[in-house]
Amino acid sequence: MKPGALQLTPITDFPAVLAGDALPELIVAAARRQGLHPSESTVLVVAQKIVSKSEGRLIALDDVEVTDEAHALAVESGKDARLVSLILREAKAVIRVRRGLIIVEHRTGHILANAGNDASNVGATDDEKGEQVLLWPADPDASAKRLSEALSEAFGQTIPVVINDSLGRPWRMGTVGFAIGVAGMESVWDQVGEPDLDGRLMQVTAPAIADSIAAAASLVQGETNQGQPVVWVEGCQLRRSGNASAQQLLRPLDQDMFR
Repeated sequence: MKPGALQLTPITDFPAVLAGDALPELIVAAARRQGLHPSESTVLVVAQKIVSKSEGRLIALDDVEVTDEAHALAVESGKDARLVSLILREAKAVIRVRRGLIIVEHRTGHILANAGNDASNVGATDDEKGEQVLLWPADPDASAKRLSEALSEAFGQTIPVVINDSLGRPWRMGTVGFAIGVAGMESVWDQVGEPDLDGRLMQVTAPAIADSIAAAASLVQGETNQGQPVVWVEGCQLRRSGNASAQQLLRPLDQDMFR
């Protein structure tokens, strides 16, 4: 992999996304208005929130049934019992709990706070439905694949897609963009056996390409009121893959030294 210039361009004036919207059509129309044309190095990074919104993953808390387990965990964490019920619904396992925070293993295998459930940038509170929370897509990899296929057909060439979200990291402050869904490109590059500058063969190295792209794009997308959920990335060194998945980024449990 030879490094090159990387260019990240936000797709501007992107419309608000609602349940049932054809997200690929919105992306294509906005990109063409902006005069963006894909190349062999193009990747589109799409924020999880607009994918979830288009897939109808917005849940009214007043409609959530609170389980006994959720009630007990809500008392321990100090969080809204309705939100805790949604967290448990989306989780494989609870990893850590403290006041104000629940870390879980999401059913997709990602480990994160609150199972990715989020109440920011989900639209104004509906007077009829009350407070609402947005869940992750039911299957982020499948969502990325559908987007990639639709965008590739529209543009006449393969367009890899990364769906990203901002997650915290152990032992580090702040959040960073992570890939939670990937299509059309390898997520991790195994470079074992490739030579370094001195000709020594690499023994252990595997760049997390999808996470690197996701993190770079998150700086352009912003976290608050920027309204730039789609980033057009050019200049990536890519390895194409028809079997791409964000699952490749997850460390297997038998290699996990911290659980």
